[in-house]
Amino acid sequence: MLTFTKMNGAGNDFVMLDNRDGSLALEKAQIARLCDRHRGVGADGLLLVEPAQNGADFRMRYFNADGGEADMCGNGARCFARFAQKVSGRAGDVAFETLAGVITAKFFGDIVQIQMSEPHSLRLNDALDVAGQPTTVHSMNTGVPHAVVFVDDLAGTDIRQLGAALRYHPHFAPKGTNANFVQQLGPQSIAIRTYERGVEDETLACGTGMVACALIFHELTGAASPVQVKVRGGDTLEIAFERDGATYRQVTLTGAADFTFEGQTAL
Repeated sequence: MLTFTKMNGAGNDFVMLDNRDGSLALEKAQIARLCDRHRGVGADGLLLVEPAQNGADFRMRYFNADGGEADMCGNGARCFARFAQKVSGRAGDVAFETLAGVITAKFFGDIVQIQMSEPHSLRLNDALDVAGQPTTVHSMNTGVPHAVVFVDDLAGTDIRQLGAALRYHPHFAPKGTNANFVQQLGPQSIAIRTYERGVEDETLACGTGMVACALIFHELTGAASPVQVKVRGGDTLEIAFERDGATYRQVTLTGAADFTFEGQTAL
């Protein structure tokens, strides 16, 4: 039997596994089955705590619901930090290795602030045909690639159709992209909805997507740091940043990371 913990960050939910002893070698199909909401535990992704390889406290491995490994997940990283702290008994801040670089986490009760890796590959105002509609698309890599589209009616946007069209658009080939749709709420606040690559559907939240949307919002409007980002799950999280010429530094994502339940399941 496999012992697991279920967590969520702003409704973005994860199966958490302690693999510090290296005993788990899960296959892609096994991960997909664990994340299946009908036949498994159910989650947007799976996270493994493993020993660090390059001097940090831990190593984080993140797998999408389809079983494919991804470089980074912002909400997953916040959950990972609390889970790693719990299973290790470690007090204070933690640093952990991801495929997107070393992430640091600070704790304020059940609120976790993570410092993201430096974003890159910013592109603004690409004119694309998305599901037969001329669309202005912005993009940025915040650990994983994100496309961002601003809309006037977020609630009425067909996230599944337009999100899938963007996710598989030739412009983002061959690996595809996550797709975010954004509506401005105020001078320093936005609401977003995200179609996640690997989940292949809308999720209640996406941490790296929040960061991409907030930074592109700053690019387009000059919005000051921090930016408040309301997600589909109803939570509002905070993205802070410093601008150094054309580079963003000290990018942080702050929000709750909650334990949901623990259990055992067959692989």
